[in-house]
Amino acid sequence: MDLGFLYGLLDLSFWGYVIVTAIMVQITIMAVTLYLHRDAAHRSLELHPVLRHFFRFWVWYSSSMITKEWVAVHRKHHAFSDAQGDPHSPVVFGLRKVLLEGAELYAEEIDNPETLEKYGRGTPDDWMERNVYTRHKNAGITMLVVVNLLLFGVPGIIITAVQLVSMPLFAAGVINGVGHHSGYRNFECEDAARNIVPWAFMLGGEELHNNHHAFPSSAKFSVRQWEFDIGWAYIQVLRVFGLAKVARLAPEPLKVEPRLHVDLENLRAVIVNRMHVLREYSRKVTLPVLRAERARPGSHLLAGARRLLVRHPRLLDARATARLREMLDRNHALKTVHEFRERLAQLWSGANASNERLLAQFKDWCHQAEQSGIKGLQEFAQSLRGYALQPA
Repeated sequence: MDLGFLYGLLDLSFWGYVIVTAIMVQITIMAVTLYLHRDAAHRSLELHPVLRHFFRFWVWYSSSMITKEWVAVHRKHHAFSDAQGDPHSPVVFGLRKVLLEGAELYAEEIDNPETLEKYGRGTPDDWMERNVYTRHKNAGITMLVVVNLLLFGVPGIIITAVQLVSMPLFAAGVINGVGHHSGYRNFECEDAARNIVPWAFMLGGEELHNNHHAFPSSAKFSVRQWEFDIGWAYIQVLRVFGLAKVARLAPEPLKVEPRLHVDLENLRAVIVNRMHVLREYSRKVTLPVLRAERARPGSHLLAGARRLLVRHPRLLDARATARLREMLDRNHALKTVHEFRERLAQLWSGANASNERLLAQFKDWCHQAEQSGIKGLQEFAQSLRGYALQPA
């Protein structure tokens, strides 16, 4: 009896099915990171209309995902990152819940009309979106099942299962869960985002999550020379064929000969590069002073000081905050450099201050830092005078 029909029209080998499954999952990941994330949500990338619609179709076909819903939930995540209101933060809900029930958290949030209205603006609203994708939301998955059974037969059931699991597991679970729990941090942004690994190729570059939260409007997620963002590699290939245009990238510090007198351009360059500035402050001021203080008698009182001094204050709980306050009260040098760090950060949080007021505060900060008597702080203040804006 001929059982060839059990293996579908293509009748592939075992490895053929494995390769097809891997390709389908990677197309889904590409659709998420290039179209939903970098293009639709953050406007850092402009895909060709044909490619944009293909990815829009694919996420509906393979996961019943609607662009407006995904974008709205993601933008709200950035608006309330790791605070009350974040739709899927492990800081709020716990890592276990986000890992195992990330899809449920997403589904709960898209049922909130206020979320869709406020954060889903600017997403597709054409005839196809209204009359096909949104109106027949689950028709895509039905089509996926039918096509997979016809082409691949019984193995198509496994291929479909892998395809349907990949989105909630990798995107909702790993990125939203592990990406805010474990890994390393290049930048001390206000949330707990971390880079899971530096070589981000399994999940389209999304593994570089701390970099993305530090520079959410950048089309490129890798920042350090040794980091790799495969999503950026995809973009480079698409650019060659005229299928993608990069709208924005993370700022790269430009340093020139330090000015004798700071000016507005200097201040703007510091604010634009604020994440790099804070990173340099930790490396060249805070940590050297901490090492010097640890060499003094009684250094056991500084146990665990590195994390407390470097971490953004918002991420410290009440116990850690009290520990930090106690430690700073006992060490004048650390208290000084910590206070200067907080004052520096206030420059870019003063959104309502005039340019003249901000410039005056910046001048005062530089002058007082140079008079502090702390070598690392003095040298850092001098280095800030060398920041300049990149040529347009």
